[in-house]
Amino acid sequence: MNRTFDLDHKCGSFFAHFLEKIFIILSRYILIEKKDMEHEYQRAVTRVCVQTALLLLQHGAESTVVVQMAQRLGVALGVESVECALTANAVVLTTLSDNHCITTARKNTDKGINMQMVTDVQRIVIAVEHHLYELEIVQRKLDQLKPLKYNRWLVVFMIGLSCAAFAHLSGGDWIICSITFVAAAIAMFVRQEFSKRHYNPLIVFSITSFVASLISGVSLKYNLGNDPQIALASSVLLLVPGFPLINSLADILKGYVNMGLGRWTIATVLTFGACLGIVFALSLLHITTWGH
Repeated sequence: MNRTFDLDHKCGSFFAHFLEKIFIILSRYILIEKKDMEHEYQRAVTRVCVQTALLLLQHGAESTVVVQMAQRLGVALGVESVECALTANAVVLTTLSDNHCITTARKNTDKGINMQMVTDVQRIVIAVEHHLYELEIVQRKLDQLKPLKYNRWLVVFMIGLSCAAFAHLSGGDWIICSITFVAAAIAMFVRQEFSKRHYNPLIVFSITSFVASLISGVSLKYNLGNDPQIALASSVLLLVPGFPLINSLADILKGYVNMGLGRWTIATVLTFGACLGIVFALSLLHITTWGH
């Protein structure tokens, strides 16, 4: 009887120990699977956040907006914090969740100023903060974003009209305004063609200003209109890099000095390219008395 009891006791202890081991192994396996799922989710959040920052930076948003939108999106999707560092040609982003950090970097390529893209990205972030979108929906929405562009001929016409209006405000008569309109419109068409072929922006600005100055310089060479100098000055206004200059100043004032200096440098180089085009056009027309 005692032997039977001892045998049953030993069998019970063995099975209890065996079940305990199985429970520990399963618990560890489930914990590892859970951590892997959490890390995979964090990686997905990191990719979405850096994609958001990259879209904003590529389309002309100031640095404060880029960093804040990436941070707000990450926190809304469940990570503890998001750190974002910007340079002129890259975005570096780190997410922190349960003492686990994931860092990723993306190369930045300028895609032109487009506030519609910036606004659409901001709307997606706000929707996530209001718990309207999950991670998968956010990823799909960001992938589906495409910049809306105006009809190119409408842009050509409006650029010519705006430069002609500036010439009129500066005191030019209808001859000066007409020359300015033609010069600016043709220059904008040339700019579109070269930009479409992905030429270096410095070359694009130089050739565009050369074309505009060559056409409007005819009024100065042959003394057409009441003040030919107005046409020459007004026809190149489409090349003023106002948005990058404003963003550079905003970045510097808000603490993003590196980004501000980078944007200011790019704007300065583009302005220098426009000046080169003007100088070449005036040299070709043998005009040496502009401003007198």
